[in-house]
Amino acid sequence: MTTKQAPSTLQKMGLDTPMALALHLPSRYEDETELLTIEEAIHLGRFNSAQTQGVVIRNQVLFRPRRQMIVTIEDETETLNLRFLNFYPSQQKQMAVGVNIRVRGEVREGFQGPEMVHPTVRVVAPDTPLPASLTPVYPASVGVSQTIIRKAVSQALRDPSLQDSLAEFLPKDLMAELLPSHDWPNLQAAITYLHQPPADANTQALLERTHPAWRRVQFEELLAQQISLKRAHAIRRERHAPSFPRAKKQSFEEGLLKVLPFKLTNSQDRVWSEISNDLSQSFPMNRLLQGDVGSGKTVVAALAAARAMDHGYQAAIMAPTEILAEQHYLKMKEWFEPLGVRIAWLSGSLKAKEKRLAQEVIENGQAQLIIGTHALIQENVSFAKLGLAVIDEQHRFGVRQRLEIQQRVGSELFYCHQLMMSATPIPRTLAMTYYADLDVSVIDELPPGRKPIATKVVKASRRDEVIGGLQSWLSKGLQAYWVCPLIEESEVLQLQTAVESFEQLTQALPDFKVGLVHGRLKAEEKAAVMAAFKANEIQLLVATTVIEVGVDVPNAALMVIEHAERFGYAQIHQLRGRVGRGSADSVCILMYAEPLSMAAKERLQTLRETSDGFVIAERDLSLRGPGELLGAKQSGDAMLRFVDLQRDAWLIELAQQAAERLLAEHADLVERHLERWLGSRAEFLKA
Repeated sequence: MTTKQAPSTLQKMGLDTPMALALHLPSRYEDETELLTIEEAIHLGRFNSAQTQGVVIRNQVLFRPRRQMIVTIEDETETLNLRFLNFYPSQQKQMAVGVNIRVRGEVREGFQGPEMVHPTVRVVAPDTPLPASLTPVYPASVGVSQTIIRKAVSQALRDPSLQDSLAEFLPKDLMAELLPSHDWPNLQAAITYLHQPPADANTQALLERTHPAWRRVQFEELLAQQISLKRAHAIRRERHAPSFPRAKKQSFEEGLLKVLPFKLTNSQDRVWSEISNDLSQSFPMNRLLQGDVGSGKTVVAALAAARAMDHGYQAAIMAPTEILAEQHYLKMKEWFEPLGVRIAWLSGSLKAKEKRLAQEVIENGQAQLIIGTHALIQENVSFAKLGLAVIDEQHRFGVRQRLEIQQRVGSELFYCHQLMMSATPIPRTLAMTYYADLDVSVIDELPPGRKPIATKVVKASRRDEVIGGLQSWLSKGLQAYWVCPLIEESEVLQLQTAVESFEQLTQALPDFKVGLVHGRLKAEEKAAVMAAFKANEIQLLVATTVIEVGVDVPNAALMVIEHAERFGYAQIHQLRGRVGRGSADSVCILMYAEPLSMAAKERLQTLRETSDGFVIAERDLSLRGPGELLGAKQSGDAMLRFVDLQRDAWLIELAQQAAERLLAEHADLVERHLERWLGSRAEFLKA
């Protein structure tokens, strides 16, 4: 019965070929190479896993204090109880009196003497030899036992087709030149070693994935990824895109620079020059514009849109939330409508008639600038002549969504230019591994007059004090935000909710108008509250994280973040960036509830000490891994399986160099390497 089930359950895990099984590497190991007498196992003491064996002398099911099975084994030295709180009739039969069993677990003192609770059990002959290698423990899913996986992997490692799949084809001279000081095994030896490490293997290096066998596997995986990205870069340069050099006659670009109430900073000038150069090329731009919260990325995007419109093409700006998209819409209207630009607005909350009208002017080309949410990449939206797509807060979209707009905006004639924007800086290691096909521009200075934000960390028990300080703040004519993590009460988290805080603050501050905004409000209700706050008709805005991006109210210079311990690095950094936009000194108060975990304590400490987005992004990467920063968790595709960007950063540069050499000198080997490592995932990595 097991053999019939095994293939289907393994297939569900994607383990349907010898190569897939070979690359399903263990997450840890158990040492079954040593066998102790029962007496030795008892003396080894608690917190130490031990393996021993003996003959079953008693097997009984007890019903007090709860149903459990107690099996007693003995050898020539001592007896030991095995306690099972969950068990099947088949296990009762397996451990019948007189059977010799080998057990592994932690021995501790029980009510009836030394015992193991739920040990691993194998029926063996008394003289069954011990394994020569450590026993692998594999990642598994429900219904798939370690025995099934171990057996399948063992068969796969003996499969003749695997010898070809794992054949050593990387040139020896290249490996020797790039990796002269690394005594790494070949790939087949490395994978065999990781599945069957000898008893004397360095288990610490295996678990930490720093063993030479792991290094070889990690290098090969990174090499495949770098080749894939470099090829995507080369393919993009072969595609045709409309060229947008600077217009000589009077233009939208020139008009925009005249209507702006400020001069571009040196940093904005520099990145605009880089983007301008990209737009003048005849292949599609693929650039990421990074800049901390409030650094002025929007105006650079507006200049890029103006350049596309100067050449008779449409420009589209897409944002992940309606609030952020609407901020862009209002800003662009202010800048472009005086210049005669027709702007279309498209979001999921539009009524059917409004949506249809917007789709019509987009399709017939009357709309020159289109702004909206991911509604822009839905099937019933088609552009007349789209030359530029700007994607804001790009990590908030799934990788597949970015791919979709890239494929949808292309035609047989041309691909449009793409500009991604992010206020979450991409750590260097992440940029090198996942953004190798992106050109990156960084706005590294804030506009003049912007002051640093003082960040304070305060216990929730001082809430009344904070409200008192808030009152004197509002009395000066300034405005403030009060941010909460939840809308409704959760019995589990017991957090103050936005609604409760709104009611409490309305009562505590009768002389001031308090507003409330959260994700469950309709779009028009949200917009009305935000407009009233911007006009200073509301002095204190109680909100959930819907104000995380895009809200620009210069008179709001104080932010209180309630239950700050519940927020991540990037969220707090983004929220904090909503203040400090005017001339007043700005403060962000991080209010936390005790007790604090070590991770939360470190996070709040870092945020108090630094406002450097790159420092915060590096910490965020080490905490959360690349999936969330990339937006890849939304895509369902696996990221790098064996590489840790913090631990293995030094390997990335080696892989980049090797990828360049292989592409230049050994093009015939590139396809083989990609097929071995990526298969269908190669397309995903081009996103």
